[in-house]
Parts: sequence; C-alpha cells; structure tokens
Amino acid sequence: MTETRTPRLLLRSWRDDDLVPMADINADPRVMHWIGDGSVRDLDHTAEDIERWEEEWDEEGFGLFAVELLASGELIGFTGLSVPEFLPEVMPAVAISWRIGSQFWGQGYASEAAHATLEFALQDRGLDRVISINRVGDNASENVIRKLGMVPERETAHPAHGYPLRVHAIDLTEFQA
Repeated sequence: MTETRTPRLLLRSWRDDDLVPMADINADPRVMHWIGDGSVRDLDHTAEDIERWEEEWDEEGFGLFAVELLASGELIGFTGLSVPEFLPEVMPAVAISWRIGSQFWGQGYASEAAHATLEFALQDRGLDRVISINRVGDNASENVIRKLGMVPERETAHPAHGYPLRVHAIDLTEFQA
C-alpha cells in the first residue's frame, strides 16, 4: 500500500492502534448522522470495517487510507477509494469518500485528504474518472465535493434506506493536481 503526504496529513495503511480512535469516531452520532442509517458503530463493527477496508486494498489495488495528523501522529479518520457496489446503477465506478472525527471538522482536513486521494487515483492508479456519493442535505460533504471540482451527475435514492443521494463525478484528465 502507498503512503501519501500532504502539508499536514499522512494518508497511510491501517495499524492495530488505529482501532480504538476509529471506533471513537464511529461512535459519535454527529459523525455518523449522514452515513448509512445514521447508527453509530461499536468497537467490533469498526474492527470488521477496517478488515474489509484492508481486503479492498488487496483486491482492488486501492482502498481507504487511515488519515493521521503529521504534527501529532493522531488518527483523525479516513479517506480513500472504494467500489460503490451498494448502488448498482452507477457501476462500474470508483468512489471517493471520507470520514473525519468531529473535533477535526472545519479545518480543511477532509478537503486536503480528498484532494491527495484524487491525485493518487490519477497518478498512481491511472483512473480516469471518480465519483462521490453523498446524502442530499449533507452540506459539509457537498462543500468538499465542490472544492474537488466534482460536478453533480444524477440524483437517486439509497436502495436500502430510501433517502435521496446525489452522485458527483470528475474526469481526472481535467483534474488540477
């Protein structure tokens, strides 16, 4: 797996000591409000998530990076690429996503990490297109998506939960790295 540095962040592989801080992030109702059915996740579910994310690296050659603050070494969440199999109508596709602990919101970390992830998608993995899927009303994610230069492509509904989703896309041949 590749590591990527930004001025303030290290995007890296998952380590055993990431489980508890990631579980803390997943246990925060503010963080999880826009994700899935909005339920928080416990330590066991987080361990299963991390295991699945690591398997995706092996299977796809990309996945979700652990995001660490360079200044402190603290895990602040994740960003990365995945195959959005839950939404068959957009397939084949690769989607970018992120989840940052609420104490780190409003500091530009999600945008910084996501921008580095798009560079990774284009330069290291040779992808020509990436999408982002967000729940309509999640304005913070919409702001990050706009900063990445992604444009709305379609609206649909989550197949399991029924709420409205917005799909954005970017042609990475036009991405400004």
